[in-house]
Amino acid sequence: MDFFVDIFLHIDQHLITLVQEYHGWTYALLFLIIFCETGLVVLPFLPGDSLLFVSGAVASLPGMPLEISLLILVLFSAAVLGDSCNYLMGHSFGKRLFSKPDSRIFRHSHLEKTHHFFQKYGGKTIIIARFVPVVRTFAPFVAGMGRMSYYTFMIYNLAGALFWVSLFCMAGYFFGNIPFVQQNLELFLISIVLVSLCPALIEYIRIKNKQTAV
Repeated sequence: MDFFVDIFLHIDQHLITLVQEYHGWTYALLFLIIFCETGLVVLPFLPGDSLLFVSGAVASLPGMPLEISLLILVLFSAAVLGDSCNYLMGHSFGKRLFSKPDSRIFRHSHLEKTHHFFQKYGGKTIIIARFVPVVRTFAPFVAGMGRMSYYTFMIYNLAGALFWVSLFCMAGYFFGNIPFVQQNLELFLISIVLVSLCPALIEYIRIKNKQTAV
């Protein structure tokens, strides 16, 4: 656990080391991480938001072999393909994968949380979920299970991926190397996670209040 906490809190240092050692291959590694977070329901806790922000910040450093336009294109492709893969998994195997109520990997609590988002926001959940950890991993899966039209899904998928990747990468590129941000980067990364969890927390409180009222 300490290993993962260290990676999260010092993700900028680790990423700089990777870029300096592997150069252009870093694009492939970042592609794989974003693809796995958005495309595999068994890996819903990867720090996607923070990674996008820090990637943009590293790309702005002088001498770094990362170019912001190519970075956004690569990560946008990873996010779109990840969600598409997840949708197809949900469409083909969703009901079977969640047939066991006590499964440690395919937890019904994650599925129910995502269902609540769909009930409230409809197809726009695919866009909104990009900014909510766990939900962004399960949203395309649930869309596939629910037989959402693939054409409709892809419109939301493309729009959400473009907005999510561009926003965090560009924010990191323009603000990540401001001295104040650099000196307090750990707090900024934790804040990004906390802010992204707010919609899920608000929805949870709303549902609990509703149940209590009944």
